[in-house]
Order: sequence, then C-alpha cells, then structure tokens
Amino acid sequence: MSDKAEQSCSIYKTNKRDGLYLYVKELDGFEDVPAEVMQQFPVPEHVFDLELSADRPLAREDVLLVINNLQTKGFHLQMPPKNEDPIDTITLPDSLHG
Repeated sequence: MSDKAEQSCSIYKTNKRDGLYLYVKELDGFEDVPAEVMQQFPVPEHVFDLELSADRPLAREDVLLVINNLQTKGFHLQMPPKNEDPIDTITLPDSLHG
C-alpha cells in the first residue's frame, strides 16, 4: 500500500445501478478506468469531490483501500450493498411478541 494516506477524488454514480459508485483521482478523470467498468457508467453523474484521509473513515468502504486503489489503479469501484434480509425473516425477541 502507498505511504501517502491522503488523496483527492471525485465520486460518480450511475442511474444504471443503484448504489454503484466510481471514485476517480480527478474530476472527469476516466482515462485509468477500464472500458468494462465504464460500461456501467454510460453517463457518469458527478456526486461530489472529496479529500480522502486515513483520519476520516468512509461509511461503507475502507478508506485506506480506496486511497490505495486510486493511487495504484487510478480508480475505485464501490459496489452496491448486499440486500438485507426481508423483514419477515427477522426473529424478534419473545418480549416483543404480544
């Protein structure tokens, strides 16, 4: 992993797949992103720019992994979250059964 634990990036989403995000090093910097990945982002929608730092964790991604991928590959792909169990498969404690 890189020694530099900070990285500026731009984050994009796609209307093709909810929850799929593409991090790139610079605004509109898609030259390092493989064509197969860009097929999922036919019209990338800019979400925001972010200064990543090891001191500020991300909600759904390992910030150090994202920084490393940006510095070594030029992009990071955040996959949609796995579907949660439907409500009817959740077991409630006995105290909540009337």
